[in-house]
Amino acid sequence: MNATMGGYDPGLERPLEHLRSILIPSETLEAWAVQRRVFALTHRRLLLAATSGRLILLTRKLLGGFDVSDIRWQDLEEVTLRVGMLGADLLVRAGKPTDFASQGSQSSQRFEFAGLRKDQAQAVYRICQAQDQAWREKRRVRELEELRARAGGIQVTPGLGSYTPPAGSAQSEAVRRLQEAKQMLDGKLITDAEYEAIKAKIVSSS
Repeated sequence: MNATMGGYDPGLERPLEHLRSILIPSETLEAWAVQRRVFALTHRRLLLAATSGRLILLTRKLLGGFDVSDIRWQDLEEVTLRVGMLGADLLVRAGKPTDFASQGSQSSQRFEFAGLRKDQAQAVYRICQAQDQAWREKRRVRELEELRARAGGIQVTPGLGSYTPPAGSAQSEAVRRLQEAKQMLDGKLITDAEYEAIKAKIVSSS
């Protein structure tokens, strides 16, 4: 049990035991947050857990047992924390696929977990933020590698100016890849130095 999760709550023994039982080999429980009782007057309290591989929602059924849903970290798009007087709300936006019930647009889903204990919610939020940043960097590196692979071996004439080469020609392909590199630079997926290196590789041979 994470020592930063706050006071001991005997009512959580069974949910936490069930949570640990569904972890896959090598998956570790990093942080968890439970809904405060005052926010769960009409339903069973929710348990939200951040592991090394996903965000898990555990809901106790009315007649016993638990429902389990999860979001993979690679599908996480945005996470926001709101801290109030009585509790904290965690807002999550994720792309598909996900096991949570669908909300919002077809391309992404939004979820709000209200009334979590503050210190616990903050711990889960920190894990979400770290995973979000890590996967953004992984996607940036992968896109950069794909762009570099596409740029390899292209021969173009320097100083194209406003000339538009025939479609399907080597120069047309090079121009398209230069435009892709510029779009990645504008989208902050690559640095200025990386953009210049890619551009130099495309136009270096003639």
